[in-house]
Amino acid sequence: MFLFNIRRNKNSGASSMEIQEGVCLKSTENGVLCSSEEVGYADVIIVGAGVAGSALAYALGKDGRRVHVIERDLSEPDRIVGELLQPGGYLKLTELGLADCVNEIDAQHVFGYVLFKDGKNTKLSYPLEGFQSNVAGRGFHHGRFIQKMREKAASIANVRLEQGTVTSLIEERGTIKGVHYKINTGHELTAKAPLTIVCDGCFSNLRRSLCNPKVDIPSSFVGLVLENCELPFPNHGHVILADPSPILFYPISSTEIRCLVDIPGQKVPSLSNGEMAHHLKTKVAPQIPEELQAAFIVAIDKGNIRTMPNRSMPAAPYPTPGALVIGDAFNMRHPLTGGGMTVVLSDIVVLRDLLRPLQDLNNASSLCRYLESFYTLRKPVASTINTLAGALYKVVSASPDPARKEMRQACFDYLSLGGVFSNGPIALLSGLNPRPLSLVLHFFAVAIFGVGRLLLPFPSLHSLSIGIRLILGASSIIFPILKAEGVRQVFFPITVLAYHRAPPVN
Repeated sequence: MFLFNIRRNKNSGASSMEIQEGVCLKSTENGVLCSSEEVGYADVIIVGAGVAGSALAYALGKDGRRVHVIERDLSEPDRIVGELLQPGGYLKLTELGLADCVNEIDAQHVFGYVLFKDGKNTKLSYPLEGFQSNVAGRGFHHGRFIQKMREKAASIANVRLEQGTVTSLIEERGTIKGVHYKINTGHELTAKAPLTIVCDGCFSNLRRSLCNPKVDIPSSFVGLVLENCELPFPNHGHVILADPSPILFYPISSTEIRCLVDIPGQKVPSLSNGEMAHHLKTKVAPQIPEELQAAFIVAIDKGNIRTMPNRSMPAAPYPTPGALVIGDAFNMRHPLTGGGMTVVLSDIVVLRDLLRPLQDLNNASSLCRYLESFYTLRKPVASTINTLAGALYKVVSASPDPARKEMRQACFDYLSLGGVFSNGPIALLSGLNPRPLSLVLHFFAVAIFGVGRLLLPFPSLHSLSIGIRLILGASSIIFPILKAEGVRQVFFPITVLAYHRAPPVN
């Protein structure tokens, strides 16, 4: 069986994980887990040890649950997204007792954003007044953060992490009893528990049993790392409202800046024949700030160009006795706003608090009925960030439609007003003020602001026509997203029966 043992690398001061074969290992000093056809009893099985799985394992293990985590690959992941944690996400990380996971990984503080458009820029700082000085966004290498999270989870004596690939859920009479999984030696094992939580990421092969996945791929990110250069505004994310869609820059270490170039649609220029490099040099480079252009060209010439489709998927769960699905396996949004980790960490706080009063998880039907409240209680944070991500991406992407052009310019000008006009939207984006109604009000305030610009000082039939199309266009952007999120759950959760579910009596 493959399990991992955590050791301290004295030379670097960083934690590392070693996968060892044929050895009975436990993630702490206090126990041993040996291979067998059926793995020993746990209260909760967690499939996946990314942000969601690791944080959840730590939270439940800290509450005294026996947790068995099964992860396909426990080596350090290498991804071009999941590198920016918003302040709201950091607050949730702190609430879970995991704030030290951003320490010792060369994480960089992020205090807000700067928008660039047509040679102009506007600085949007996070409204951090009233918070402790350590509250800010964080930019980091995704893999380093994940390994710290895994180490933290493994530090709990009743949490065990195992490397293996879950092949299927075990279902008996409509109830999930556990999982079948395969380890690297090829052995197939069975693990059982009263509750199985699936959080195996955006490529989940288990989600279809637990939710109705309607995955949309509006664009792809092309990722590069710029080395040894300075951002025009240190410790801020930079968003260039480029043609045809945004370009992002943010720090991920003291010497590295992540660049993400959004390319609409599902087809990207070829990497192998040089088409991508040519596109980046001729179409993208002229649109980025001059201070970054030289480092951008150097990064292209180094050739370490990565691509990743951007996925969006509304939450559409099937309440299933014995199982739950969370994280990117369950709900995704466009990564433009960097809100994914904030959503999942908030979800874990909600789920942890729901499970805390329960001493016994064995009554699957009662537990399933009770946990239906999770899908409503998560909505204020999740729906706000999801809706903002989808709506903002469409607003800031270039379009030949005059009404969409006006909406894009209105968005930039509205945020440039400062004060409540910028603090409100940036508080929503950062997860510091996750209120769906506030989002809708600001969104239509931008649209009305755009109409006002068109009609002043003297309205004309042409400007009036564009203004009407602007309002209709704004409605066509935000209302379908809200419908997919569930209008009743988002705005009137108290009217949802599950909202009032009490813990089942053991």
